[in-house]
Amino acid sequence: MTSRLLAGAVAAGGSGALMAWGRHRRTISGLTWERTNHAGDAVTLWEGAAYAKGAAFGALVGGSPAGALASLGGAVFGALDDHHGDASRRGLKGHLGALTRGEVTTGAVKILGIGMTGLACAVLTDRRGTVPAARAGTPLSTLTGAAVVAGAANLANLLDLRPGRALKATVLAGAPLLPGGGGPSSAAAIGAALGVLTPDLRGESMLGDTGANAAGALVGVAAIERLGRRGRLVALAGLTVLTLTSERVSFTQVIETTPVLREIDRWGRRR
Repeated sequence: MTSRLLAGAVAAGGSGALMAWGRHRRTISGLTWERTNHAGDAVTLWEGAAYAKGAAFGALVGGSPAGALASLGGAVFGALDDHHGDASRRGLKGHLGALTRGEVTTGAVKILGIGMTGLACAVLTDRRGTVPAARAGTPLSTLTGAAVVAGAANLANLLDLRPGRALKATVLAGAPLLPGGGGPSSAAAIGAALGVLTPDLRGESMLGDTGANAAGALVGVAAIERLGRRGRLVALAGLTVLTLTSERVSFTQVIETTPVLREIDRWGRRR
């Protein structure tokens, strides 16, 4: 319990402090952090970096180096797409389709990079014995865990289309993982989300790929730190179905036409 509280508190304080420091700076480290959101308003993209750094620090303090690696790895490859990406290529289908034609997009590099990050996280998790050896640690289980981390990172990015949506999804997905081995990683993911939630809901900032990929990857690590081989396969199946569905169905449309989801999605947001 102490490690979870510490991870959550450090992540919340870190992401909140970093957000306050950089939210009004248009340029940081030679990169422009201003973007236009879905409503056509200028917002800061610094939220993503603040989230990732705060969450990584919280996970590390809580005793989850795999969680810290997931957050930073997801952020680095997400930032590549945020700052140098080709907006004409979207979704897995667009980037992988371009790759089959010999065109290497930043999105394809991100897919590979987050996949390798997921593999490193899964190897680290299984070698540290977070999950009982009888249920995890085999090559198949480790590879499945890697895919869960990468799939979760991608799904969080698909949800980052409206203020607060990806952060709420992070909290809702992370909460059931607080008990057990994935507790510190989950607490760090939730804490960092709470630290930057207010400006996101106000439509003043956004996670971007930098923060959304970090958040999803960290929740993915929390999942594999708790789940054995069977649980990882179930999680991967669910993520695969949702990802493939997103290529044909608009999540925003589904949310807007489902009363419960619509109310959760709109909670706290400026009308």
